[in-house]
Amino acid sequence: MIKKELTIRYIETDQADELEPSESALLVQAKEAAKRAYAPYSGFRVGAALRLGNGQVITGNNQENAAYPSGLCAERVAIFAASAMHPGEVIESIAITIDTDGQKVIDPVPPCGACRQVIAEYENKQQKKIRITFAGETGRIIQVEGIESLLPMTFNSHNLQHR
Repeated sequence: MIKKELTIRYIETDQADELEPSESALLVQAKEAAKRAYAPYSGFRVGAALRLGNGQVITGNNQENAAYPSGLCAERVAIFAASAMHPGEVIESIAITIDTDGQKVIDPVPPCGACRQVIAEYENKQQKKIRITFAGETGRIIQVEGIESLLPMTFNSHNLQHR
């Protein structure tokens, strides 16, 4: 038996202006997208903004439904829209943040498990890591260089290959 350890690397800052300007701008666009989310039940509006290899920015926001499983997260809305409108274009980076009713979330809000799996799928598909930046309404901002920092040992198409 061999005992192993996983280590993740990430950047943490309290100031968006300490990020690369393009990443800071993406976070602002995610915040604007969050304000337009359809979240009448939770009041927890999530926004995502992603930048494609051609420089174009695609935004998404969470879409709730009275039948909760029928809703969709902001990250997947943005990723699926980008894939539908710009097939084959590489996703360089995604920023995620929130806008809530009556509370100020200071902890960074990372992608949920389902969104992590979708990001893993697109990294595998494009054979290129996607930079992920996430924040709360105020406070710390976290940035990772690829999904393996948030979802180690991913399940992907290689697991489905028959030999």
